[in-house]
Amino acid sequence: MGVLDGKVVLVTGGANGIGKECALLAAREGAKVVVNDLGGAVAGGDEGSAGPAEQVAQAIRKSGGEAVSNSDSVTSRDGVTRMIEQAMDAFRGLHAIINPAGILRDGMFHKMTDQDWDQVIDVHLRGSYNVCKAAINHFREQQEGSFVLFTSTSGLIGNIGQANYAAAKMGIVGLSRIIAMEG
Repeated sequence: MGVLDGKVVLVTGGANGIGKECALLAAREGAKVVVNDLGGAVAGGDEGSAGPAEQVAQAIRKSGGEAVSNSDSVTSRDGVTRMIEQAMDAFRGLHAIINPAGILRDGMFHKMTDQDWDQVIDVHLRGSYNVCKAAINHFREQQEGSFVLFTSTSGLIGNIGQANYAAAKMGIVGLSRIIAMEG
């Protein structure tokens, strides 16, 4: 028995890196997993694909777990709503959201483009807002639910070339604190 037996977990950015490991761990601990990833690379420059999320979902199913894949973006409120609806339709519940979805658009601040700033803020900070906003009432009604949001030492300490990333990650710290207080 795992600590997540009977639970349904949505993992954003679940096809690679930290997200993939979170999805696999949740499944090993007994959760039914919605693996979300739009298939884009961390540094950009690709079209995105539903394939990477489905590969992780297949690996979970192959090992005896239950998983479905989703390729919506955390930057879209409608996309996040679809993720939650998919969890409810496929597994009849949602108990936790693990949200490591992220991108990087590093550059010195004086050379950073508005687009690079906006994209990082959208994925990290707006993405965290979107997943929390879309699930909060469901969690409140069932009197149970967990958000696992990710920050970084780039925000806490700083890192050259990551003003956009650091600002987004510190925004997530504040968001997390207030949701914890209010929840």
